Amino acid sequence: MDIHKLVKKAQKGNDKAFLELFQQYEESIYRIAYMYVKNKEDALDIVQDTAYQSFKSIGSLREPQYIKTWLFKIAINRAIYICKQRQKIILFPTDYKEHENANTCEEDIPLSVTLQQLLDDLDTNEKSVITLKYYEGYTIQAIADMLELPLGSTKTILYRGLGKLRQSLKRGETL
Repeated sequence: MDIHKLVKKAQKGNDKAFLELFQQYEESIYRIAYMYVKNKEDALDIVQDTAYQSFKSIGSLREPQYIKTWLFKIAINRAIYICKQRQKIILFPTDYKEHENANTCEEDIPLSVTLQQLLDDLDTNEKSVITLKYYEGYTIQAIADMLELPLGSTKTILYRGLGKLRQSLKRGETL
């Protein structure tokens, strides 16, 4: 069925239409959430929260053709919220024997750095813009609209983030 028709039905209270609509984007929402929180449980919670919040407020969606963008925006905002909550938690190290295997530990650390590690070191806006541009294929204008940023700022954030990634790759280290 046409996305536009499904959105209109969902806005009129048709639960099945909303479910069918949401299921079309569920995997993409999960991928975006996972990129932020880096664990299955939190990513699944974000998908569930996105489903709940979007179901509650589907009536506020003015333009049905932007359903995907709208859902991604909800998911990103929820993921950012969870990441901010995590920063407030202070983890205390567990007791362990420091001298045991002290020399071999450093030798086991891999020298290569993954792209995901590099992305994790970017600030939230840079990570969001780069993820939406290169992982989801959105245009810069669509990203600016989704994140409610001016177009020029979105471009600046993108190029600044890419510059940081390039510098880190040249140095072979994280940011």
